[in-house]
Amino acid sequence: MRSGLKPALLLAVAALLRPQVAQAATIQVTIQNLAFSPAEVSVKVGDTIEWVNKDAFVHTATARDKTFDVNIAANKTARMVVQRAGDIAYNCRFHPNMTGTLKVGGD
Repeated sequence: MRSGLKPALLLAVAALLRPQVAQAATIQVTIQNLAFSPAEVSVKVGDTIEWVNKDAFVHTATARDKTFDVNIAANKTARMVVQRAGDIAYNCRFHPNMTGTLKVGGD
């Protein structure tokens, strides 16, 4: 093997062995006809939840454990980065029958 190829080969092997960092995802939850859809989503810490309100009035995504409270204006979109792992039940403060669950994995 030529001496000039050894460093390139070592760099290629090192790149393959380097841990891959997972990219954060954006997960969309649609609000329409007084419902979150999908009502249950699986996400990871660091992912972004994007609530798209297609109704003509304001809604919220309010965690029952008070860890988040997102206001979503009529016909607008609001975003939140997921901060902690666990199952997080949420609802709309104005329409408590609107419910959803985030199933958040740690990695």
